[in-house]
Amino acid sequence: MLDVAEHAGVSKASVSRFIGDDRALLSEATAERIERAIAELGYRPNQMARGLKRGRTRLIGMLVADIRNPYSIAVMHGVETACRRHGYSLVVCNTDRDDEQERQHLALLRSYNIEGLIVNTLGHHRDELHELKREMPLVLVDRKVDGLDSDMVGLDNARAVQLALDHLEQRGYRDLLLVTEPFDGTSSRIERVASFQKQIAQRSGLSGAVLETGATLAADLQAFLSRPGAGPKALFCANGVAALACTRALREIGSRLFEDAGLIALDDLDWYPLVGSGITALAQPTADIGAQAFECLLKRLRGDDEAARVVDFAPVLIERGSTCGVCDD
Repeated sequence: MLDVAEHAGVSKASVSRFIGDDRALLSEATAERIERAIAELGYRPNQMARGLKRGRTRLIGMLVADIRNPYSIAVMHGVETACRRHGYSLVVCNTDRDDEQERQHLALLRSYNIEGLIVNTLGHHRDELHELKREMPLVLVDRKVDGLDSDMVGLDNARAVQLALDHLEQRGYRDLLLVTEPFDGTSSRIERVASFQKQIAQRSGLSGAVLETGATLAADLQAFLSRPGAGPKALFCANGVAALACTRALREIGSRLFEDAGLIALDDLDWYPLVGSGITALAQPTADIGAQAFECLLKRLRGDDEAARVVDFAPVLIERGSTCGVCDD
């Protein structure tokens, strides 16, 4: 700033006004001289330093459990788009499902003087999250953290399970297998399994079991397909990662895709239409979830002190060939 002031023949205070919020206080001639000096010197304001001086960095932090998960990427894009629209920048930290990484990233985000935090993670560092919640607004995405009284934005998991079971039952499937990633304390996975088990118990025509992905997935699917059941079989994959694991496992055991068993999956990923006759999906409005998470955070930043709210989005059923095996017989 001093270099610009000397080059333009004005005071440092005038340069500060020009790049700040008080440009209107300068004469047109002074503003033009400063603008020319900035262009000639290639001056760029240090936004971090300006933010620290003013007590506002306009930085939003986002903690992501697994950035490789397509769901995380899609939600993050929704958050970033909303941030940009309101003049904020997003700092993303990926914990890679590692507790130590999560601890380090929480400390790092705090050192950046972020104004608010959006959390999609395992939530194993509850004490740190509670401490951050006392310092700044915090919004949870998809996953609850026990005892953390914060806004929560995600999917209506009970509704998603109901849509899946209604569709499979209408298509004639009777013996169902819910395939999920290991729980690992993830509230959304636990909610989907609990809802599946509850609704299966209420539907006399259906039988259901739960299977976690892992090294024995192919053998476990083979056993499910081979054993006698209540009727035509179908897999319900609880997210896109489980859907990919099941598709690979079914190919590995030589299953006739979507003939030996139907398949419906949460999330709607780009590759779903490309497998066989296409995978029936329960699409999550991921961009809306991300945008709503930021909107909740923005309200808190502007002083909203109402009770923590929960915003659950409904999924959308996208029917493809993977659940048409029974009706085609």
